[in-house]
Amino acid sequence: MRNLPDTAKINKLNHLEIGGCDTVDLAKEFGTPLYVMDEATIRNRCRQYLQAFRKYYPNTAVVFACKSLCTAGILKVVASEGLGFDVSSGGEIYTALKSGVDPKKLNFHGNTKTRAELKMALEASLGRFMVDTVQEIISLDEITNMMSQRAAIMLRVNPGIDAHTHEYIKTGTIDSKFGVPQDEIEEAVNLIRSKKLLTLAGFHAHIGSQIFAAEPFVAETKLLLDLTKRYGTAELNIGGGVGIAYLSSDEPPTIENYAAKIAAVLKDKTNAKLVIEPGRSIVGTAGITLYTVGGIKAIPDVRKYILVDGGLADNPRPILYQARYDAKLANKANDLPTEKVTVGGRFCESGDILIRDIKLPEIAVADVLAVFCTGAYNYSMASNYNRVPRPAMVLVNDGQATLIVKRESYDDLVANDVIL
Repeated sequence: MRNLPDTAKINKLNHLEIGGCDTVDLAKEFGTPLYVMDEATIRNRCRQYLQAFRKYYPNTAVVFACKSLCTAGILKVVASEGLGFDVSSGGEIYTALKSGVDPKKLNFHGNTKTRAELKMALEASLGRFMVDTVQEIISLDEITNMMSQRAAIMLRVNPGIDAHTHEYIKTGTIDSKFGVPQDEIEEAVNLIRSKKLLTLAGFHAHIGSQIFAAEPFVAETKLLLDLTKRYGTAELNIGGGVGIAYLSSDEPPTIENYAAKIAAVLKDKTNAKLVIEPGRSIVGTAGITLYTVGGIKAIPDVRKYILVDGGLADNPRPILYQARYDAKLANKANDLPTEKVTVGGRFCESGDILIRDIKLPEIAVADVLAVFCTGAYNYSMASNYNRVPRPAMVLVNDGQATLIVKRESYDDLVANDVIL
C-alpha cells in the first residue's frame, strides 16, 4: 500500500511487520502509544530526491525540513544520506548541532526569529538566513555588526500563488504572514546590498504543504527564476510541499515527476543552484503510530466508537486540519473489515477523533491499532494536554528496534514546575 512504510508486510502470525519487526511485539516491549519509524523508507526517500534531481538538474541541494520531525536519531539518518537541513527555531538549531550536523548545511527559517536566536545562529556560522521581513534585515545588520560576523541571506518572497491545500498550510497566498510582498522586494534587495556584512545569496519562496499538483511549483519556480535573473543572484529555493498518500486512494505526484517539471523551467536558462526542502515526503510515510484499544462504545443506530490510549496530544492534525488517516489492526492485519467504526482518543475534547468512519475487522479490547503515515507533524506537534506524557519513538531496521526518543515520565512533566 502506498500509505505504508516500504518494508511493511503481514507476517505468519497475521501481524503487521515494519522494518522486520513485529509491531505487536513492539507494542508489548515499548508500550503504547508508540511512534514507529522505518529507517529504510527514510533512506529511500532521501535517495529518490537526490537521484531524481541529479538526473534532471544536477546543481540541486536537497534540504530536509526539520519541522516535520526533529530528533537527533532521525537527523543522523538524514545527514548520512547527504542532505542539508531547514531549521526554524533555536531548538531545531540546537538539536541539529547536537546531532553533529555541519552548521554550513543549516538554513535558518522563521517569520519572527528572536534576536537571541539570530545571535545563536551567527555564533554557529549557519549557512543561510531565510529573511522574511525588512525588519529582520535591520536586526541582522545590527547583530552582524555587533558580532563582526557575516550573514548570507536568502530573501523569502511572497509568491502570491494559491496552492490547493488546507487553508492552514497554505503559505504562498498574498494574504499570508510569510514572505516579503512583491512590491517591497526592490526595497529589501537594496537594503541588504547596502549593508557591509550582509550578502544576498538568492531568493526563497514556499507555497504550502501537502500539495498534489505540480503546476503551482512550476509557477513558483518561474517567479524565482525571474528574480534570480533580475538581481543577478546565484541561488533559488522553492521550499517543499510535495504531498504524500495519507489514504490509499490519494495520488500525489512522484518525486521523479516533480523533479522533471521543476528542472524543465530551469534547464538551459540558468546556472543558479536550486534548493528544495522536502520534509513530510521524506518521513511521513515512514512512520506509523501504535495504540492499544481500551474501550468500545456502541451507540445503537448512531455510531460505534473504538477508544484508544492516545489521540490529539500525540496527533493533533485531525483536530487542526481535519486530516484523514488510514489504519489497520496490527494483531489482525489480514482479517477482512466487517464493521464501520470511529476511532476516538483519550483526551477531554469532543473533537479528539483520530479517524471517523473507518472499516475494520471485529475489534476487541487490547487489540493494537496501527495508524499509518504519522511520521511527519505528529511527534513534532505533540503536547502534554491533560498532563499526559508524550510517547516513545523507535527506529526499526532489519529486524532491530532502536529506542530514539524515551517515553516521558510523570517526573518529566513536573521537572520545570516551580513550587512556591
